[in-house]
Amino acid sequence: MSTLAERQAEIMASLLDEDRPLPANLGRRHEAGLQIYRNNYRTALVEALRSTFERTERLVGEASFARAAAHHLITTPPSSWTLDLAGCGFADTCADLFPHDREVAELAWLEWAMHLSFVARDSSPTNLAGFAQATAEFGPADWEGLVLRFAPGIDLRTVHHDLKALWSSLNEGEGEADIVPLDTPATVIVWREAERPVFLAVTQAEGDALASMIAGASYGQACAAMAEALGQEQAVETAGAMLGRWLGEGLVEGLA
Repeated sequence: MSTLAERQAEIMASLLDEDRPLPANLGRRHEAGLQIYRNNYRTALVEALRSTFERTERLVGEASFARAAAHHLITTPPSSWTLDLAGCGFADTCADLFPHDREVAELAWLEWAMHLSFVARDSSPTNLAGFAQATAEFGPADWEGLVLRFAPGIDLRTVHHDLKALWSSLNEGEGEADIVPLDTPATVIVWREAERPVFLAVTQAEGDALASMIAGASYGQACAAMAEALGQEQAVETAGAMLGRWLGEGLVEGLA
């Protein structure tokens, strides 16, 4: 005899895949009811994706988005109790389904990162004055070992298109999508500014430094990697400017 959990798993599998045989002991009457339930379930999930990926839908069109959403929900069924997380992994789905249009996955990632940033916990960033006070007595070794604590909900990704131009062009009621390939890859950073998710494009070298420090690297380690990539002179100029930018934009919550 199957357990309740096994029975629930069979029903869920049938909800997601209409070609799957019905679970044992279910007849034609149950099949009709399951079809209604399946349609309602999918409609709710697709609408959840639409509300999160509004610009991605405008970029690819309603029909293509509906197919991508259905494919995502079948291959990557949601595992959370909340519809807010139904879009987890949708950018990867878009990368698979639109392999020759990389801007689709990049835009989907941006919308998802901003969605997660919006619901991240509240925090108070350290401003330039506060940081200067906290580091006033720092010597060379202190700067070398400096580790920062970053704002909750921060995320970043290497991109190959101008996402600022694409984002702006896909405002509701605007014209066609402005798809501008970048001459060199950049890094887009997403975080929340007060109650509003925002994003900023920076060089890939700065993005690599930020990613390493978010992962726990020290300022000295990030600068060393930057010097290896850019050369010592340019790295020295870039390191100071990027730290000032992170503080000015409110990316830093404090010293770790």
